Amino acid sequence: MDQPNLYPEQASAASVIAPFIERGRAAMAAIADADQTRTDELVIALAWSLYRPDRAEALAQLAVQDTGLGNARDKVTKNQRKTFGTLRDLLRAKSVGMIEEDKARGIVKFAKPIGVVGAVTPSTNPSATAVNKAMMALKGRNAIVIAPSPAGTKTTMVTVEGMRAELVRIGAPADLVQILPSPASKQMTQALMEAADLVVITGSQDNVRRGYRSGTPAIGVGAGNVPVIIDETADLDDAARKIAASKTFDNSTSCSAENALVIVNAVYEDAFAALARAGGYRCTPAEAKRIEGILWQNGKLNRDLIARDASVLAEAFGLPEAAKSARFFLVEETGIGRAHPFSGEKLSLVLTVYRAKDIDNATGTVRAILDHQGRGHSCGIHTKELSRARRLAEELDVVRVLVNFAHTFGNGGGFDSGLEFTLSMGCGSWQKNSISENLNYRHFLNVTHLVTPIPEDKPTEQELFGCYLEKYGE
Repeated sequence: MDQPNLYPEQASAASVIAPFIERGRAAMAAIADADQTRTDELVIALAWSLYRPDRAEALAQLAVQDTGLGNARDKVTKNQRKTFGTLRDLLRAKSVGMIEEDKARGIVKFAKPIGVVGAVTPSTNPSATAVNKAMMALKGRNAIVIAPSPAGTKTTMVTVEGMRAELVRIGAPADLVQILPSPASKQMTQALMEAADLVVITGSQDNVRRGYRSGTPAIGVGAGNVPVIIDETADLDDAARKIAASKTFDNSTSCSAENALVIVNAVYEDAFAALARAGGYRCTPAEAKRIEGILWQNGKLNRDLIARDASVLAEAFGLPEAAKSARFFLVEETGIGRAHPFSGEKLSLVLTVYRAKDIDNATGTVRAILDHQGRGHSCGIHTKELSRARRLAEELDVVRVLVNFAHTFGNGGGFDSGLEFTLSMGCGSWQKNSISENLNYRHFLNVTHLVTPIPEDKPTEQELFGCYLEKYGE
């Protein structure tokens, strides 16, 4: 096929991608008549391919070996918890045929596939994200082609092999789920973005921007840098336990993990004591300065130290014996911005702490942190005053405000959180994302609206313009 507008390497990548798209369309044609029950069987098959205990364990171990990020114990939990929760959400939803009827408005909605989905997945969750997106795609009777992170390619390839095998086991086309050949490359990923019917990107902001420029409808997600307030009404030990559990989960690979605490002055020292009881080590100013010089190299996070065990960090940072049994490390900061690296996302077991005079000051600090990095993503508060949480939701440019949560376990869906399970967090226009909610199955559907006549619903001019004209005149 003549492709005069492509550079040679792009033309070559496009020719490699074309058969993947063709196989995906053929697989979709084979399930085009699948009813809701059969469609849900496809989704369950994908879920079981990762949720099955031996698979969840093996892929967790492989992910740590493959990427060097996180820890296997928590990746097992992530593989199973995210898959189980997403399956719960998907099995409760309609995605085939008539999905909604509004008799009062005379509208009936019918779901249709969106096409072949190109999905970019990150190294932080090389199994869970791949299965999560595939489940959502197949819920809409789509096919999916996955472009894995180079760092997690081996794990994602084994994950996809498992999904394909499970589909074959139930008599479904394996090509509903495919993965790009190794080695992964920007040219290949770009070609996939341009050839697919929908692009869904989780990972680097460079890939997100490339997706939006691809000419294909795209859903990208934003960077996290979650700040969380602890106010004077909070249950400090409860807050500390939740923060510790969230921050340390999978060695802080989650974009939803707390990156900064903003503690009001009235409970500042008491909160530190509670955090110490939960496993936090309070670094001295000298230790914090040393950590900064080691955790960042030439202005970038030290890849050898992100998402590593606390014992590894304590050794690397040259911390004293008392720190070697800690679960995470607390550094106190006053500045925000590029000159203050601790005010940004750290992807490590290092948690920044700010002192705030009162709740007003704390709110301002959270706003400043988000303006520096993470605007649109999320923030949280530990409080007994719900009005303070409402204020955060009203005033701050974030998609999610969590109240009294272990942030990692509520932000991307939870069994005690009404948010939908996902591993991809939309951040709205604040981070130039096309969605301001958790990625879910609805983003993988086209919807046809059947419209029939209803009794005329036409108000009078007085009803629409009356108050305005009375106030301002004609």
